[in-house]
Amino acid sequence: MRPLLFLAVPETKSVKNRLHLDLAPGDQAREVERLVALGAVRTDVGQDGTEDWVVLADPEGNEFCVLSAD
Repeated sequence: MRPLLFLAVPETKSVKNRLHLDLAPGDQAREVERLVALGAVRTDVGQDGTEDWVVLADPEGNEFCVLSAD
């Protein structure tokens, strides 16, 4: 499996993400804590509080989800 490569672009985000990542770590709480320490923030995209995933956004506002472990 090849790792993902992220490249900076000069344009800022202007609409919905063209790509949405769902991360599936072994320990959701630990991964959310690690990502927040790296600069991610929790964000609201319409969740009702019953979801078993956490929605975060990177420093540029790109949303992604951290799924619960199976």
